[in-house]
Amino acid sequence: MERHRFGNTDLTVSIIGLGCYGMSGAYGPAEDAESIATIRRALDLGINFLDTSASYGQGHNHRLIGEAIHGHRHDVVIHSKSGSPRDGGPDAVRGGGDPRYLRRTCEQSLKNLGIETLDVFCMSRVDPNVPVEESIGGMAELVREGKTRFISLSECSAQSLRRGSAVHPLASLQMEYSLFSRDAEEQGQIDACKELGMAMMAYAVLGRGMLSAEIPKVEELAADDVRAELPRFHSANVEKNLRLRTALEAIARRKNGTLTQLSIAWPMAQGSRAGAFLYRYPAPNRASTSRRMCGPLTLCSRQTISQKSTTSFRPVPRPAPAIRSDKCTD
Repeated sequence: MERHRFGNTDLTVSIIGLGCYGMSGAYGPAEDAESIATIRRALDLGINFLDTSASYGQGHNHRLIGEAIHGHRHDVVIHSKSGSPRDGGPDAVRGGGDPRYLRRTCEQSLKNLGIETLDVFCMSRVDPNVPVEESIGGMAELVREGKTRFISLSECSAQSLRRGSAVHPLASLQMEYSLFSRDAEEQGQIDACKELGMAMMAYAVLGRGMLSAEIPKVEELAADDVRAELPRFHSANVEKNLRLRTALEAIARRKNGTLTQLSIAWPMAQGSRAGAFLYRYPAPNRASTSRRMCGPLTLCSRQTISQKSTTSFRPVPRPAPAIRSDKCTD
């Protein structure tokens, strides 16, 4: 597995990371034993970068990872988000930017993971009621205290990245970026990451399952499966999206690869065009899937992936300007 320096840090991480979101029930029931096997299989295949959050299963995800990596802490780089609790108002505004909240969350995350220091602590959302500079200042204190080595942001604007970086260096931005969500290139976040020397972490590169081997059907999703609320799976949009999926499958076959491998390789091609390095975070929920996920990612030339996907693949609905339009949040 190819590895690179992670943004402006001294961390060396695999170009594919493992997203652990689905291991705590976000996409329906998950079995801990299978999830632990998936993490360990990923490590065997050379993936050393795990993405998690304090909010995934209210600590369950962290405890699961802690068990999976027991005895192998130094072989793993952990990127953990803070979660962004809703304020209880009628608009359910997401918060989580208060430095006191960030400190509590970081410290509890360390306990649940069973480790002494996070590699990267990430604020899940910029709090509309707290200046980003204040939040980053609080996170910088955690770095000085040794509770996390680096800090980062998720799902924020290019302006917030620049404002936060002026207070303390930021390692990365995490944001949905795939053939189903192009906000990061259209709103300037990829350019900002390049400008600031930050890594870009592209999550949900398989389009929440739309680009995986088996397409989830809304009518068959579990009641607590977050995808039931995503417009891309609704009947008004599925037919066109499936036609576009078929076109991508044809491209993958011509390259002797799978749609999953094509979808994982695509963000890397886009990052190369932009002069920025992107790390991709598919979220397999079975150990057997990890092997297929790590298959021949060089199946497509970067030029071919970029040209085809840019000109012919436009899913519906197109994301609205607001980042939260079709996003599953913490």
